Amino acid sequence: MIHRLAADAVLLLHLGFILFVLLGGLLALRWRWAPLAHLPAAAWGVYVELSGGLCPLTPLENRLRIAAGEAGYTGGFIEHYLLALIYPAGLTHEIQYVLAATVVGVNGLAYAWVWGRRRRRE
Repeated sequence: MIHRLAADAVLLLHLGFILFVLLGGLLALRWRWAPLAHLPAAAWGVYVELSGGLCPLTPLENRLRIAAGEAGYTGGFIEHYLLALIYPAGLTHEIQYVLAATVVGVNGLAYAWVWGRRRRRE
């Protein structure tokens, strides 16, 4: 039971990290220090998508699920949990490039907005 709870916690952490990578630039509207945490996370997210690699949380979750007597899964978090909803055909390099571009685009817009607001205040 503890392994299953731990696997579920890793799953929630993974989802939270993905949301932080995608939308964390908006936190800079509230906290000036947010980019110090967000930019390395966003760079990691883009790297994982462009390289076709796996986030270390994926194998950790799989090991915990197997230890709990459940089946692990192949591929990455996005392919297993999110792509089934968005892209039923499966994860391809082209889709990963689109995901990486989405992270860069969304955060580029967020930081441009933050920068513009801060310039207007000064």
